[in-house]
Amino acid sequence: MSDGLDPQVKRVLDGEAEFTTLPPPLRAQAAAARRVLDAVDRAPVQLSAGFEARVMAAVRDRAARRGPVRRAVAWLVAPREVRLVVRPWVTGALAAAAAVAIVVAWPAPDAPLAAVGSDSVAVRFVLHAPGARAVTVAGTFNQWDATVTPLVTSDGDLWVATLVLPRGEHQYAFVVDGAEWVPDPAAPTVDDGFGRRNSVLAVNGGRAL
Repeated sequence: MSDGLDPQVKRVLDGEAEFTTLPPPLRAQAAAARRVLDAVDRAPVQLSAGFEARVMAAVRDRAARRGPVRRAVAWLVAPREVRLVVRPWVTGALAAAAAVAIVVAWPAPDAPLAAVGSDSVAVRFVLHAPGARAVTVAGTFNQWDATVTPLVTSDGDLWVATLVLPRGEHQYAFVVDGAEWVPDPAAPTVDDGFGRRNSVLAVNGGRAL
């Protein structure tokens, strides 16, 4: 109905202008439109008590007639509530892993780290994390991306990765199973400003300090 109404009439119907402001030729149109609107039943729709039960019964009946493939697809795409329950022993295990996490980031006298160039050095990160399914290292050297630098393991306990880092100071942390951020307890740490601690590694020329 509104598509054929004059814009001035629409403003009156929307309560943005007074009826008396309309030119006489448009007042009849506004009055007719108002009578149509007043005739519309604005009472809320009340559904019967058994309406929802009948609808759900029809849905279940239709689902029962689906083939196994359609039922499987419907089950896969149906929204579900997922609840994550953290057990105390899990938290303790992660804390234990953090307590024994170590990073070999400085050369020993008998096993120096390989100098790759005058401004870079190969640094080996080692984390002892028994029971972990995946471990990565994230830091300023990879834009804190927890997915691009995985550590590898041969026995499921010791996780290792070797990176070539440029000269300068780097902050980092281990990420266990994609969720638990673990700083290196054997290295200095700084507050990241979000309630966590980041480990600090200084690379000076061909060695890490």
